[in-house]
Amino acid sequence: MKPATVTLLALALGLSGCFAAREARIESDYSYSGNFRRYRTYDFVTGNDLATDTSALGEVLRDAIRTRLRSQGYKPAKNRPDLLVSFRIYDGDLRFRGFAQEELTAWLASGQAETDETPKDSRKGYQPQRLLLREGTLLVTLIDYRTNRAVWNGYASGVSVPQGVRGEVVVRRNVRSIFDQYRVFTEGYLDANR
Repeated sequence: MKPATVTLLALALGLSGCFAAREARIESDYSYSGNFRRYRTYDFVTGNDLATDTSALGEVLRDAIRTRLRSQGYKPAKNRPDLLVSFRIYDGDLRFRGFAQEELTAWLASGQAETDETPKDSRKGYQPQRLLLREGTLLVTLIDYRTNRAVWNGYASGVSVPQGVRGEVVVRRNVRSIFDQYRVFTEGYLDANR
C-alpha cells in the first residue's frame, strides 16, 4: 500500500472509533456554604470502614486527582487538610440527586457567600433534580475538613474503562473533564505563576 493510503485508512479507523465510543456525561454541583477561596490543602479519605480503593485503578485515580489539584495550586497535607477527597466508581446505573445551579466560577465571581448565620430568606436555595446516571459513573466528592460537609461533587456518567493502559488513559481523561467543572485555583496561585 502507498503511504497516503495507509494514512487515510488509519485516519478512518481512528475516526470510526471516536464516533462509536460513548461520551461521558460530565456534571457537578456544589454547596453554597463552601468556603472555596480558603481551601489550599487536601488529603484523600482513608480508613477500613470507608469505601477506599486500593486497586491499581484506584491508584491511577488518586494520581490523576493529585495531578489536577496540584495544577490548581493545592498542596497535599496529612494533618488537618482543608479538603478531603473521596471518589468511587459505580458499575451499574445510578439514581442520583443533584442540583440545578449556575457554574461554580460564576457563583464565586458574584461574590456571594452563605454561612450558618445567613438568614433563611437571603439564602440562594437549592433546586434539586433527579438524575439517572448511566452505567459506569465516576463520582468525586470534596469535603470541607473543618465542617465535615461535602462542598462539591463532580461526576462522569457512562464511563467505560477498558483493561490495561487504555483504561488508565480513559480514567485520567475523565478526571480532567470532571475537574474542568471545578476551576478554583488557590488564592494567589495564578499571580505567583505569571
